[in-house]
Amino acid sequence: MISVIEAIARLKRPAFSTADVHAIRGGSLSSLVQSLRALEKQGMLAHLRRGLWMLALSNTRSKINPFELAQYLVPGGPVYISFTSALHLHGMIGQIPQAITVASTTHTQTIRTSAGTFYIHRIAPSFFKGYDWYRGEGSFLIATPEKALVDCLYVSSRRNRRFSHFPELDFSKSFSKKRAQEWVGRIADFRIRSHVQKKLGELLLKNSGTSDKS
Repeated sequence: MISVIEAIARLKRPAFSTADVHAIRGGSLSSLVQSLRALEKQGMLAHLRRGLWMLALSNTRSKINPFELAQYLVPGGPVYISFTSALHLHGMIGQIPQAITVASTTHTQTIRTSAGTFYIHRIAPSFFKGYDWYRGEGSFLIATPEKALVDCLYVSSRRNRRFSHFPELDFSKSFSKKRAQEWVGRIADFRIRSHVQKKLGELLLKNSGTSDKS
């Protein structure tokens, strides 16, 4: 039987579940859990949440991008970084969000881990589009600038009115008003679409002097 460390190495992931390691290594599940906890005490692993771990070696910990962890925290479907986290990464807002904001087709939830807090917001499957691989450091999916903003306005239509107010937005880079308006047109729900169209119009009018990009 291979060692726990070797099984983890074969996964080639920054985060993994107890079940992932057990599928490769086999043997006693209770013994495996004890081994993982021992590695945590030694500072080699960090416990993210129940049954989920991340690498925490002193020479690699700083290299693990927390944005990459989102895909492992939400089982049952893909996720992408969106909302204020994506707007910050695209340079549209300067203020660093306190939590990582994630779009998913699963239910809305808050996940607190040793690596940070993740706000998961549900997007209708028909509107779960408009993302690509991040071109900076790290391997994760991220919404385009236009889709990230429209996603914010989409969620702001709900009762809790999250993302109803923004810090100052910078439209001077690669933001396209036309593409943003096209995304609004793809929202199936008429009530939500009307809300988003109104809010987007207000934001674009307020920031009309910061960008001439169509």
